[in-house]
Formats: sequence, structure tokens, C-alpha cells
Amino acid sequence: MSRIGRLPVAIPAGVTVEVAENNVVTVKGPKGTLVKELPVEMEIKVEETEVVVTRPNDLKKMKSLHGLTRTLINNMVVGVTDGYEKVLEVNGVGYRAAKSGNKLTLSLGYSHPVEMIDPEGVETVLDGQNKITVKGIDKEKVGQFAAEIRDKRRPEPYKGKGIKYADEVIRRKVGKTGKK
Repeated sequence: MSRIGRLPVAIPAGVTVEVAENNVVTVKGPKGTLVKELPVEMEIKVEETEVVVTRPNDLKKMKSLHGLTRTLINNMVVGVTDGYEKVLEVNGVGYRAAKSGNKLTLSLGYSHPVEMIDPEGVETVLDGQNKITVKGIDKEKVGQFAAEIRDKRRPEPYKGKGIKYADEVIRRKVGKTGKK
């Protein structure tokens, strides 16, 4: 059995989980509502305070979908209760971030400022000029937008300049040495 798929997803107080036909799961909570269509093969049951996912057979595909389906439901429940956030750091001389309305403007050493608009359901918060916090209730959207921001100028290994995740470690390299 899938160790993760077997675990029931606990539903905290103030959260409702509904399963419609074609495994369309709706999770409502204090922070908002999330709707996701999950694999039709899995059987999703809502029992009082928990959600249980079962699989029809032991084919390899079903085993992998089992754990995935359970994790997606769990991420939705955590999202509507606590929400998700990713913290990015902008490192480098003259590299900075600014925010106006829902537009994030990044100065990253290019000839032009890079402008990004917050997608629906995701917001960015600045802490100073070099800390960006991406917040939202949908884990997938938060992670995707944080990755898109990071892609505008990835950290480089020689000086460590660029946009990195707060918990990311950049392996530094030694630069060139002169001839003797």
C-alpha cells in the first residue's frame, strides 16, 4: 500500500470538503475556496472529520496516483487554513524590487526594469528592497510564480548575485587567478 495514500486527511474545524462527480473536490475554509479536478480512478470519501482516498487495484499507475491524490487534497486543506508563502531574496549591487498596486518591478542589472503582475490568487509583499514574499492559498500557483520571479535572474556561483529562495544555498566557486 502507498504509505502516504493510506493516511486520512484530517479536516480542521471551519473547513468543508465536498466531492462532486468526476472527482471534482471543493475545499472551503477561512482563507478562501479551492476547486480541483482529481484523477477519476481514485475513490474519495468524506467521513465526518477526515477524507479517505482508496485505489481500485495495484497497478503501478494507480499506486502513483494514490499518493498524489491524497497529497493534493491535503495541500488544498492546508492552503485554505494557513495558506502558503515563499520568500525570495534579491542579492547584488543595484538589484532591487519595488511594488505598486499588483505590479512588481525588479531592477536586475538589465537595460530595462522587469515588470511582473501578480497572478489571480497570489500576492507579493516586499520587506525592504530585497526581500519578496509570495503568498497565496494555492500551493501550485505560489510555487510557480516564485519560480518565475527567480528565473528573471538566477543566482550565479561566483558573486552570488541574483534572486534566490531564502532557504536556498548557493555553492560558491573560486574565480580566475592571474598568471605568474
